Amino acid sequence: MESFYTLQGEGFHQGKAAYFIRLAGCDVGCVWCDVKESWDEEKYPLQSIEEIVAKAKQYPAKLAVITGGEPTLYNLEYLTSALQAEGFATNIETSGSSPLTGTWDWICLSPKKFKPPLPGILEKANELKIIVFNKSDFDWAEKYGAEVSDSCKLYLQPEWGKSEKVTPMIIDYIKQNPRWRFSLQMHKYINVP
Repeated sequence: MESFYTLQGEGFHQGKAAYFIRLAGCDVGCVWCDVKESWDEEKYPLQSIEEIVAKAKQYPAKLAVITGGEPTLYNLEYLTSALQAEGFATNIETSGSSPLTGTWDWICLSPKKFKPPLPGILEKANELKIIVFNKSDFDWAEKYGAEVSDSCKLYLQPEWGKSEKVTPMIIDYIKQNPRWRFSLQMHKYINVP
């Protein structure tokens, strides 16, 4: 769908310069998605892996973040191999709803209630990011927090449109459950993509 150079705005790598590669196509359809235009892959022309990697190489940071839409809809083996051959660390942001392909340096798993993650990805996740839309999402978080590895970083992130309401709830929850961390969409506050 698009690619751009910016700062990673959320999660473990927040604040790092990164080249984002957003793949079109999504079969999850979150009501709060802030990139709904990514859902229909038919709207975007195909690009070769060589084109994608050539664009990424124009920038000094060597962190490539593959996101969507839902990037696991595609076989990402060739893309990750090509990026890593050029010295990039490869990160993925996924709901885990389709099989994971490719070679990853970091996996950010953000499961959605509409289409839960496949079991195989849970133990591979480096980061579990739960979007908090309402109080019941804390139970959702604990369900998946119990299924990831002990080394997985656990994040609770307010849904942007409900941030004012759910942020105090998240703060209180983390104070009672300190294994969780707070993730904020910093990029929306500093006005970068």
